[in-house]
Amino acid sequence: MLSIFRIVVTIVYSILVCIFGCIWCLFSPRNPRHVATFGHLFGRLSPLFGLKVEIRKPAGAENYPNAIYIANHQNNYDMITAAKVVQPTTVTVGKKTLLWVPFFGLLYWLTGNLLIDRDNRNKAHGTINQLIDQFKKKKISFWMFPEGTRSRGRGLLPFKTGAFHAAMAAGVPIIPIVVSNTHDKIKLNRLHNGLVIIEMLPPIDTAAFADQSVRKLATHCRELMMEKLAELNAEVAAREAAGEK
Repeated sequence: MLSIFRIVVTIVYSILVCIFGCIWCLFSPRNPRHVATFGHLFGRLSPLFGLKVEIRKPAGAENYPNAIYIANHQNNYDMITAAKVVQPTTVTVGKKTLLWVPFFGLLYWLTGNLLIDRDNRNKAHGTINQLIDQFKKKKISFWMFPEGTRSRGRGLLPFKTGAFHAAMAAGVPIIPIVVSNTHDKIKLNRLHNGLVIIEMLPPIDTAAFADQSVRKLATHCRELMMEKLAELNAEVAAREAAGEK
């Protein structure tokens, strides 16, 4: 019964947010500030699923300059966990097929997110150039999942290099975001599903890798995120074992 209640409320809430969001965005379409606004609204669903989400940011994170945020991509629950920490004027880079998701696809485009064709290498390369152009024109950051797909409990998958090519070419920092494990954590018929910790790491200066390969930068970021992910997972396990809900 609890699972049915959660599913119904989620569907109704999501449709209402998408309809309201599309109307709202028509007054300033493709404004990058919309992404954080509606991302945080979807993040409000986390208590419905019995999750306590704890967010950690470095001091001054609200005043960071243009950057590329990279995060681990686990499953569809990223919409109610990772979405809570999206910074204002940050847009995401997603698959072009998202546009065909009923209600959500139109909102995703209207809020200013960037859609790419991952099956076309020439277009993907053109996307990197678009990112660089955007950085030069306005106050905007990009959120990317360097794994390229959902990990679904397989750990932190190997990183693709697109985000790192763009960051080095534009001369902007990389800011890693790590979300503790949510794979098999959320049971729809269970009232309390425990703790999820989201931590934003300090910016990584890409200029320090100017005389090295993009792959070295990607490897460095992945190693930092793997270490932090293991640390967060251990903390969550310890706190939940101590009885924290």
